[in-house]
Amino acid sequence: MKRTPLLLLLLGITAAALVAWGMSRRGVEGTGDFRTVKIERGDVVSSVSSSGTIRAITTVQVGTQVSGQIAETLVDFNDRVKQGQLIARIDPTLLQQEVRSAETAVERASAELDQARIEAERARKLFADDLTSESERDLKVSALAISEAQSKSAQIGLDRARRNLGYSDIRSPIDGVILERNVDVGQTVAASLSAPQLFLIAEDLAKLQILASVDESDIGQIDEGQEVSFTVTAYPDESFAGRVDQVRLQSAMAENVVSYTVVVAVDNTDGRLLPGMTTTVEFILDRAKDVLKVSNVALRFRPTEEMRAALGENGANGKGRRGARADSSGKGGEARPDSAGAGRRNGAGGNSSVRPTFLWALDEKGKPKPIRVKGGITDGQFTVVEGEGLAEGLEVIASVTSASTSAATNPFQSSQRTSGRPGPPPGM
Repeated sequence: MKRTPLLLLLLGITAAALVAWGMSRRGVEGTGDFRTVKIERGDVVSSVSSSGTIRAITTVQVGTQVSGQIAETLVDFNDRVKQGQLIARIDPTLLQQEVRSAETAVERASAELDQARIEAERARKLFADDLTSESERDLKVSALAISEAQSKSAQIGLDRARRNLGYSDIRSPIDGVILERNVDVGQTVAASLSAPQLFLIAEDLAKLQILASVDESDIGQIDEGQEVSFTVTAYPDESFAGRVDQVRLQSAMAENVVSYTVVVAVDNTDGRLLPGMTTTVEFILDRAKDVLKVSNVALRFRPTEEMRAALGENGANGKGRRGARADSSGKGGEARPDSAGAGRRNGAGGNSSVRPTFLWALDEKGKPKPIRVKGGITDGQFTVVEGEGLAEGLEVIASVTSASTSAATNPFQSSQRTSGRPGPPPGM
């Protein structure tokens, strides 16, 4: 009699296990246990994704053609400047001395030229009166020519010294905004082999451009004038618009991947976008507005063997069975997408619109039934679908949960095969 409670407990556990196993079997044969998604109505945008950096359309590096010490800086970062405006000054002391030295050289050359003219004129008169030889006259005339050349050279040296003195005043070559200031008062700049950059000025920040890198597999879908949408991390919840201005022919290779630079023109009238911002760019390939769309996981769903068998027992036509074939495992789940985009391309570019596929919905008895549809463009998450019986809010199967796996397991059955022959690996 003491064993009766234990026996009753074992019988209760056995009954509960059998009931659970039976329910799992009924989950496949009856209504099933599925995860569903709803067909929605909305817009779908097919696009190609890329990344890039915002830059000013025109920037000028302002340098110096003379060496010296910075005596004064008159502008700072973000200052707006006009063409010809004085923005910095180099100490002009040495340059002023060079000008005075050049002026002295000009005066000396001028005096020597006057003396050479007098002597040449005297030699000509003496030769005319047969009071000097021809060689003596020619010598004085040659000295006059040399003095004239020296006078011109001295004048050129003076002009150069004055121009260098003018270079000590650094002026803005364009109207724009100071993006960079690379010098401070007291700093010495040396213009030897190349002019050092003192300032970087952007011409007009009301119009910017994005330099986006596009893979060679997608560059064929990019054309000038194409619509572009992009986001920046500074405004993560806001999308900005632009247009393709240029597709550059020069390619670049990084890690065996060939890419091309696409220039996108951007309107920045409000001044919110700044040079140097990193962008995520979407090149718009196609748009579909106010259409029925479904999550791509529903298009990737494959029916279980039990669903196929139940469909055949219910008299489904062969057309439906062929379209609803399962994968080799016989388990419901996800397979390679039929019409969903993959990788960097967020859309099939219209190719999927001619490829029929199937969605699985539950009928009034709770049993799965296939619906033949045509897939349209996709944004990588949703795909446009068309087909008879589709409606907004219709629930379609996305996956089979663990409660309705394709082969419910008897809790009392051994997990090892007794035939001595190894079974197929999982998923086969």
